[in-house]
Amino acid sequence: MKNLEKFRTVLARCGADALMISSRVNRHYCTQYDIAEGLVVLSKERCVYLTDSRYIEAAETNLNDVTPVLFSADKPLPVCLKEEMDAIGAKKIALEEGVVSAGDLGRYQQLLGAEFVPCQNMLGAFRAVKEPWELELMRKAQEITDRTFTELRSVIRPGMTEKQLNAELIYRLYQFGGENVSFDPIVISGPNTSLPHGVPSERVLQKGDFITMDFGCKYGGYCSDMTRTVALGAVTDEMRLVYDTVLQAQKAGIAATRAGRTGAEIDQAARDVITDAGFGAYFGHGYGHSLGLEIHEAPNCNVAGKTVMRAGVVCSAEPGIYLPGKFGVRIEDVVIFEENGCCDITKSPKDLLIL
Repeated sequence: MKNLEKFRTVLARCGADALMISSRVNRHYCTQYDIAEGLVVLSKERCVYLTDSRYIEAAETNLNDVTPVLFSADKPLPVCLKEEMDAIGAKKIALEEGVVSAGDLGRYQQLLGAEFVPCQNMLGAFRAVKEPWELELMRKAQEITDRTFTELRSVIRPGMTEKQLNAELIYRLYQFGGENVSFDPIVISGPNTSLPHGVPSERVLQKGDFITMDFGCKYGGYCSDMTRTVALGAVTDEMRLVYDTVLQAQKAGIAATRAGRTGAEIDQAARDVITDAGFGAYFGHGYGHSLGLEIHEAPNCNVAGKTVMRAGVVCSAEPGIYLPGKFGVRIEDVVIFEENGCCDITKSPKDLLIL
């Protein structure tokens, strides 16, 4: 079933005459083409993409089963929207309640005189389970990320700064075929690695540092995500112990990953390893998150993850230990849930690398 047809089923489920899609990510998923600005109106009979002169030519060229409609200063978006809703005879409209502001909702109500009903969770549920063609795009994005890490290992050296290493990383993501970064990379070293979401700084890499790199790219609109922690020159016994603990926790989580289990059960499998080693207080975030068109999607593998995972869900596997003021370690792969286990699509080595 095409994504557009999946979204069309929401009409019956909500008892709505039309679905109005505001968010860029759901417009992309519905039409299978990414346009920065616009609004999608979907009814039983047709799908219309309202956009402006910056994107209309690309829309006309790339959209299938979707009718592009140009709005302009002479005929602004509200006028075009009302024309479409009037043509549908829309009295009840489904919308993304977490995306549309209170101000915009008031304006829509005044403009259209319709009843509005929420449907955001329904739309997100379609994106949770990936189609085979989506998984192929995510595998390609992960291949680019793996290649970047392979090449980067020969670049890392004492004396360069975190920002310089970050620039080298981003350059290679694009060089090897990435369309964009999935998120602002985390490239940190030494005591900064105790910050799970630290920001690259002017700190100079030094012998004896851990260096954590959390990064990914987009390919075909779909995200990759990976974290590797490497050592520069040498490690202490404590550093090695923490690294080995995180690695064993990740392996335990991946071994527990299969369709039919909840995110909380998978999180617990990894968390138990860290807790049993005495580091439970230093693992504060969840074990993993879903990803796809966005880097953070649902459902998640964390202590609150009650959703039963289905085959085709894609999730990160990223336990970590963070010792304040000293160092931290995180190791992250991306896995695809299957009926009898999972497929780890991240191929970069995970044994402790000392560069």
